[in-house]
Amino acid sequence: MTDDLLSAIDRDSYEPAYAQLVRILTRQIAAGLFRPGDLLPSEAQLCDRYGVSPMTVRRVINILADQGVVIAKQGRGTFVKPLELGTATFDLGTLLQLLKEESNSKVKFLEARITPATKRTAGKLAITSGDRTVFIRRLIYHNEQPVLLHREHVIYDPSRPIIEAEMEVTALRGLFSGGSKSGLKRGELAIDVTVLTAEEAILLQTSVGAPAFRLEHIFCDYDDRPVSWGWFICAGEHLRFTASIGVYE
Repeated sequence: MTDDLLSAIDRDSYEPAYAQLVRILTRQIAAGLFRPGDLLPSEAQLCDRYGVSPMTVRRVINILADQGVVIAKQGRGTFVKPLELGTATFDLGTLLQLLKEESNSKVKFLEARITPATKRTAGKLAITSGDRTVFIRRLIYHNEQPVLLHREHVIYDPSRPIIEAEMEVTALRGLFSGGSKSGLKRGELAIDVTVLTAEEAILLQTSVGAPAFRLEHIFCDYDDRPVSWGWFICAGEHLRFTASIGVYE
């Protein structure tokens, strides 16, 4: 048990006492001083050990609980939470990388045409079958390699130059912040596994039938009305899902 792990609250620090105590307890848990299932010191013990008020300790415990580090059990105390795979939140690594490295990414516009909504498209966009939508296809490159094929149906509005606006989108970020969808409020994403069709394999320069991910999206405006429905196709080799569980210093 090192002095560093048992460091006291620095009264001269600009960092609030509660934030310092959160950091101290987190480091103790990360170092194995307290392990999954272990009971943390009581509120009174923490107050006495670190010279803080009961209100500060309760705030610290609430923060650690919100972070998924501990769990408070009525009448029993506060325990270090065990690893739970069900609590993992996965990042879409490839998409994040594309957004971060926008200078190395580009969007190639493949097709745009006005088409009547099928029953499925109408259901997704909350419109009537046969209503007009603009169907768009794009290919997204990263470091000169095609990694994402994007298909999308946008509700047709004759008063707005939808096709012209979408054709001007040349960066991945612009798919969500520009074009004809600048007034987006929220979106929903769903991920499925699939295999590449012949057309998809040719565009993505890989093998027919190769495993792939399908990232479906629906974007809504500030009236909570669907504006567009579409999906990205990404060969499995280009998309990784990453998550961290447990305590990190």
